[in-house]
Order: sequence, then C-alpha cells, then structure tokens
Amino acid sequence: MIEHVYTVSGMSCGHCAQSVTEELTALPGVTEVDVDVAARRVLVRAGAALAEDDVRAAVAEAGYTYEGVADLVS
Repeated sequence: MIEHVYTVSGMSCGHCAQSVTEELTALPGVTEVDVDVAARRVLVRAGAALAEDDVRAAVAEAGYTYEGVADLVS
C-alpha cells in the first residue's frame, strides 16, 4: 500500500471533502481517501503509485484546485 498526500485548495466544508473523496476513490487502485479540509490536505492510499495528472484531473472534476504533493515537514 502506498500513501500519497496532496494539497488541495478551495475546500471549505464536509460536502467539499465528500466530492474530492468520490472523485479520487474512482481512480484505479485507490482504497482509501482521507480529506482534512482545514489543512487543505488529502491522504490517498492506493495499491500502486498514482499518476499526478490523474489526481489533478480528479480534483478538478470535483471542482477544486490541485496544488501538488504536500510538504509534510513542519
């Protein structure tokens, strides 16, 4: 299982999180999506590496902006 963490902007509520979750869950190999709206972070667990263009397209389809891989260093 591979964990991917992305930064997504434009989300403000639970409905936003649900929309992003639905689109990302539809990607092949994705088994779990956890959205933290306040942190603008999206954790995706998948059986294999995900193509960045596929993630960007899924987030855009949900109506939000993919900003890239999240910087996990505090």
